[in-house]
Amino acid sequence: MEETALPPDYQRILAAVRQAAGPVMARQVGEMAGVDVSVRAELEPLRGKLIRMVDRGRLRKLPDGRFTTRL
Repeated sequence: MEETALPPDYQRILAAVRQAAGPVMARQVGEMAGVDVSVRAELEPLRGKLIRMVDRGRLRKLPDGRFTTRL
């Protein structure tokens, strides 16, 4: 599936992870993607999207919980 076919939220998440200097935590992705990370109800859905992107092979989750692009 092409990236342009992804929903806008997923495109923003993928772009934020790619722009990061290295592996990032969900909170950092949220800050870069414009999500209000001070509210847990906003952060948890973002974390779920990150996990789905890992499951679908778009991202990689490191053992320490940080996310990065696939190698």
